[in-house]
Amino acid sequence: MSLADILDPLQRPLLTVLDTPVSWTEVLGFGSGALCVWLVARQHLANWPIGIANNVFFILLFTQAGLYADAGLQVVFITLAAYGWWTWTHGGGPGSFLPVRRTTRTEWGWLLAAGVVGTLALTVLLGRATDSTVPFWDALTTALSLMATYGQCRKRLESWWLWIAADVVYIPLYAYKDLYLTSLLYAGFLALCLAGLRNWSRDLAGARRTAEATAV
Repeated sequence: MSLADILDPLQRPLLTVLDTPVSWTEVLGFGSGALCVWLVARQHLANWPIGIANNVFFILLFTQAGLYADAGLQVVFITLAAYGWWTWTHGGGPGSFLPVRRTTRTEWGWLLAAGVVGTLALTVLLGRATDSTVPFWDALTTALSLMATYGQCRKRLESWWLWIAADVVYIPLYAYKDLYLTSLLYAGFLALCLAGLRNWSRDLAGARRTAEATAV
């Protein structure tokens, strides 16, 4: 049995949304993605393996849709998920989880520089080397997602703002590519990101109060 034979059932239409067929791949990506973000918002370690499964589904989905940067991004996400999984369990020191922290000015500096350079480079690459119809927007969301994932791996509070910015672009982008279920998923992601921002802000404030009380 070839790889194509294994993947073919996942690519078959399962239902129709707004006269557009929705495949098993998109449905599974929807479910695993929503569960992953919900777990991240609650700082649950299971978000990492669920997220890796979500990345695999999206590799298939985005390749079919011609969103090549987003498809390649999922491979990077898998690597970062392994790093984030390790960091969350070891980054806080022996026997403790990594705490929520703010992004430093130095981190912001190189993150923004990498984001601008990455967006420009990917826009040129996608425009010249692929048949992408949305090279800039594909590149921009890729750069924002990588910046946000770094912050998520390090439990930086501002990673949620980067995810929110990415989702604001992703929602109309996927609708434009007829990925309506995925567009709806990212609308849900946006709501979950706002909840995650609230939860992590609360944890950070609580840690500060504890530290101040201990110091006194």
